[in-house]
Amino acid sequence: MISILRLKTTNYMPVPTPSTQSRLWSIIGGSLGNLVEWYDWYVYSAFSLYFAGAFFPKGSQTAQLLNTAGIFALGFLMRPIGGWLMGTFADKYGRKKALTFSVLLMSVGSLVIAITPGYKQISIAAPIILVLARMLQGISVGGEYGTSATYLSEMADKKNRGFYSSFQYVTLIMGQLLALGVLVLLQRVFLTEEQLHSWGWRIPFAIGAVLAIVVMYLRRTLQESATFSDDAKRPELRGTLKALAGHPREVLTVIGLTLGGTIAFYTFTTYMQKFLVNTSGFNKTDATLISTLTLVVFMLLQPLYGYVSDRIGRKPMLKAFGILGVLTTIPILTFLSNTLNFWLAFTLIMLALMVVSNYTAINAVVKAELFPAHIRALGVGFPYAIAVSVFGGSAEYIALLFKAQHHEEWFYWYVTLCIGISLSVYWLMKDTQKHSKIEAE
Repeated sequence: MISILRLKTTNYMPVPTPSTQSRLWSIIGGSLGNLVEWYDWYVYSAFSLYFAGAFFPKGSQTAQLLNTAGIFALGFLMRPIGGWLMGTFADKYGRKKALTFSVLLMSVGSLVIAITPGYKQISIAAPIILVLARMLQGISVGGEYGTSATYLSEMADKKNRGFYSSFQYVTLIMGQLLALGVLVLLQRVFLTEEQLHSWGWRIPFAIGAVLAIVVMYLRRTLQESATFSDDAKRPELRGTLKALAGHPREVLTVIGLTLGGTIAFYTFTTYMQKFLVNTSGFNKTDATLISTLTLVVFMLLQPLYGYVSDRIGRKPMLKAFGILGVLTTIPILTFLSNTLNFWLAFTLIMLALMVVSNYTAINAVVKAELFPAHIRALGVGFPYAIAVSVFGGSAEYIALLFKAQHHEEWFYWYVTLCIGISLSVYWLMKDTQKHSKIEAE
């Protein structure tokens, strides 16, 4: 991608520190783009119950979901490529340009899925095209995370960096909520169950493609990060894997702290809709509503947790997630698998998400504070994408695989073990708020 989009090297001239108004607009503008990116990404998971039969031969519901979950995981495997390419691009040529291009890639992927005929019409070509579209989206979202985390952290002031950076997950969750909201409206207001299975599932992908194009133009108006503009490192060192290799401890820290957090996040958000239907026995409509309500509260919690991290530090919150996650994951999932009570299910998922918020609200700023400016986007995005692709992207697939083997409880132990590994990293790492590389420049 970088060789194709060969750009003139940026002149790294100092720029004035942004005003409060300019800072806020940049954070809002960057976050809105993040919202649309993640809406496009999560629409696939939210509507997989409806389009699984369109792209794969008829079979059991679990078998079809395994196929769609496998492609979901494949999209995640492309994220390290996106984290590498877009991280390098952002460190060499600017955060704003990288953010603009990533949303363009997402738009193309969504449009392809929206217009691709089903298995009945074009046979094996249908799932192949679906795979290619998800690979493109995987590259896009892989580059989006590291670049947006870097941009938001650099645009925020030191005193409120945790609070402002938490809006990355606010808009990430909002994107997921928007996907679920579209699903609820189509389910309850506009379409029948049969219409959703037949053609209605294409609508949200088309909406995502259009929104992404709008956001692409919005991102072109953003102010470039002053930290990036002021950095005078030699161009040949910016955004290279060789330069990143000089920070092995930080790279391993990103992978280790992400491991448990990403599995917990995807277990209690993306996978919950299917868990409630396939395991607990809820109907699709109630499962969607429970997932939507829990995500609304989860989203609203992020700025609060980010604010607290600015007051007490990042490390205590990460440790709280690790300890509580190890102690509560198995009981919560066990109780959840044996209830059909709407509000009990809501409460159990909400308890889990309150624990996970100790990670989600601050993980972006923690990673950004680990790296110097000339490799920050690459350092945040690339190792994070590796951890997410291996563990987060496979969480749903592993859960369904254990269920197909009649050992679903093994997945509960798997999640707990991964959180425990991350807890050891949280215990040993420095508090990045007190040792931030952003302030060291």
